[in-house]
Amino acid sequence: MKLNYYPDTDSLYIDLAERSSKESKEVSEGVVLDYDAEGNIVGIDIDNASKKLDLKQLVLSKLPTEIQSLSA
Repeated sequence: MKLNYYPDTDSLYIDLAERSSKESKEVSEGVVLDYDAEGNIVGIDIDNASKKLDLKQLVLSKLPTEIQSLSA
């Protein structure tokens, strides 16, 4: 899973899988879910993210994997 924030558009994309999107559906204003060919959610796009989310803090709890940190 990858979280990508784009400050120029104030959007946050949460990449849930390394599969390409075949369909997108807006589920609420400015929140779009991307689906693969089998109908599985592969990504979440959030417009105006800084107005909808607290982007200053990210808490990960009990994830069964290693954490990699990339800085811009």
